[in-house]
Amino acid sequence: MAGDWKVRYKIAIGVARGLHYLHEECRDCIIHCDIKPENILLDEDYSPKLADFGLAKLVGRDFSRVLTTIRGTIGYLAPEWISGIAITPKADVYSYGMVLFELVSGRRNCGEQLDEGMEHYFPFQVSNSLRLGKDLLPLLDCRLEGNANKEELNRACKVACWCIQDDEKNRPNMSQVVQILMGVTEVGLPPVPLFFQRLAGISTEATNDQEANSGSGLFSNIDQATTKYFSFST
Repeated sequence: MAGDWKVRYKIAIGVARGLHYLHEECRDCIIHCDIKPENILLDEDYSPKLADFGLAKLVGRDFSRVLTTIRGTIGYLAPEWISGIAITPKADVYSYGMVLFELVSGRRNCGEQLDEGMEHYFPFQVSNSLRLGKDLLPLLDCRLEGNANKEELNRACKVACWCIQDDEKNRPNMSQVVQILMGVTEVGLPPVPLFFQRLAGISTEATNDQEANSGSGLFSNIDQATTKYFSFST
């Protein structure tokens, strides 16, 4: 499904709202644990619905964390799944960030990109472009021929980069994601994730300077179903 930018942005906001409902509006918090394109169904109006709760975890409101065995899909797994530390809804936030990158690029964030070098890995391309202040339009899916709202594209890329931060404490919750994508809240410039820095040989001193100069932190200026699914070819 190619879709124009308006459709893709609608999907991004719809999925964010769905996750916000699961994490914060249900009586018990639900961690989906397997957010990926195949588990996002679209109706005839391209309104997204989250599907396949086979790996989902119900978390009582009196528990802030849950320890589980690893579950999910390679390419969308938050670092905490691999390290074996306690899991929170922020694991879904990480997966959402990876899906958001795919909505922008129109292709999967597959391991083969990493095998070809960090410069070919789309999440790193976005993160590094933001760090260097580059135009993001060249990173947009070429099938869209540059037809995208630049403010929305910038928001989507910033949100995606915040969502995949190594430390879950640095990721937004899904309510904040919705606010940012809707343009209600301004978001600060995201640091390049440490994992990317190590693989790309970027000095942590350089990125620390970037954070200091950006006024950083997550926020700046905060007023504190049919059976088709969206999927992109590799």
